[in-house]
Amino acid sequence: MYAGLALTVIAAVAPFIDVATVDSITGHVRGAYPDWPADLVAGDRNAIIVYLSVVTLLGVVGWLWTIWAVARRKRWSRVAATVMFALGACHAMLCLGFSGGQYVNVVPYPYGALASLPALAGLGVVIILWLDGPATGATRR
Repeated sequence: MYAGLALTVIAAVAPFIDVATVDSITGHVRGAYPDWPADLVAGDRNAIIVYLSVVTLLGVVGWLWTIWAVARRKRWSRVAATVMFALGACHAMLCLGFSGGQYVNVVPYPYGALASLPALAGLGVVIILWLDGPATGATRR
């Protein structure tokens, strides 16, 4: 579960590192809209970064809550982990497949792929939790 949390933190920080270094998100927006002025490009870039940041920070909260529930052996921890996985998988699919306007994909593919990694970790967690037996008698992992 901590690996999924770490992957989510990396996904939350990556857009900011990108903007501070190579700024590929701006290039992505400019590639879709080459005639846009700089202020519109910056606005779209910021919208993509805000979306990625807010959703991944919500993912961090989800991981922390699920880790707490599993550590406390709450009866509902398996269901909570399954719901969190479903939300993470939906986010990953949206990042990988959402297109609009001139965009082939609104979120650049590297960030869509990065968003799918915590969902894969979540799938592993859900499988382990459901195979581990009753939530109240589960061994601690």
